Amino acid sequence: MADKDQKHHEAEDTGHEWDGIRELKNDPPRWWTIMFWLTPVWIAGYLLLYPSIPFPSGSSKGLLGWTSHGEYDKGRQEIEEIRAPFERKIAAMSAKEILNDPEMSNYAVNSIKQTFGDNCAACHGSGGQGGKNFPILADDDWLYGGTIEKIQETITEGRGGAMPAFQGRFTPEEMGDLMQFLKDAQQGKVFEPGKKVFLGQTKANAECSTCHGEDAKGNQDMGSANLTDGICRFDCTPEGLEYTVLHGVNDDGDVKTRKATMPVWGKKLTETQIKKLAVKVYLFGGGQKS
Repeated sequence: MADKDQKHHEAEDTGHEWDGIRELKNDPPRWWTIMFWLTPVWIAGYLLLYPSIPFPSGSSKGLLGWTSHGEYDKGRQEIEEIRAPFERKIAAMSAKEILNDPEMSNYAVNSIKQTFGDNCAACHGSGGQGGKNFPILADDDWLYGGTIEKIQETITEGRGGAMPAFQGRFTPEEMGDLMQFLKDAQQGKVFEPGKKVFLGQTKANAECSTCHGEDAKGNQDMGSANLTDGICRFDCTPEGLEYTVLHGVNDDGDVKTRKATMPVWGKKLTETQIKKLAVKVYLFGGGQKS
């Protein structure tokens, strides 16, 4: 320790001192000096091997000819080669056959994850939990049916809800009775005055049952909602239900109408992608048996 202190005392002093600590002009460690001189060598090697020097016509190409795009394409090609046998098999299968094959359904769900994220998750959520004013895919409530065939049909052809706006057709008493009927229907009860309005047996001649059925449980062939299950596309509060009744859904004659349209994906996605998406949606948990 004494020799070490003596060496420090012999080193040239920079003249800087703080809190009793003097700054000396000691040589840096040898390993640091070696790394310092190797650094420009490494830089020169990098500049020669990889694209890095900018020119007006573009960057230098490098002796290795490496590019990030090339590496990406190579990785993608490797993945596609691994997927190829599965893709050929899925192309020859129906969505239902894929669903009933554990290995292929597992592959379908995982290989279509990015496509679902890019095209579906914005409205329906990454886990099918739905977004505001967009349907939940993870429950067993379906407007057009939840079989694998119906799900595939929905994705392929799209959907467009339709409900006329009833603003101006109901008297205040009729509207009040109808709202009470809808509220009670969600609890398994029947409010008779409101049922008459629902069936079109009052002056308003609403005939809601034409689409929703006399039992108010909807019609999947028409995509009309079940009004008794307490599940609403838009808003199940009394105010929300009244708004939907007054302004309808996709009614071009009412500027306040609800909007409910699903794009036609059959023109954008391949048949194989749609089959995979149908399987993924079915396996969210709400799929129905054919």
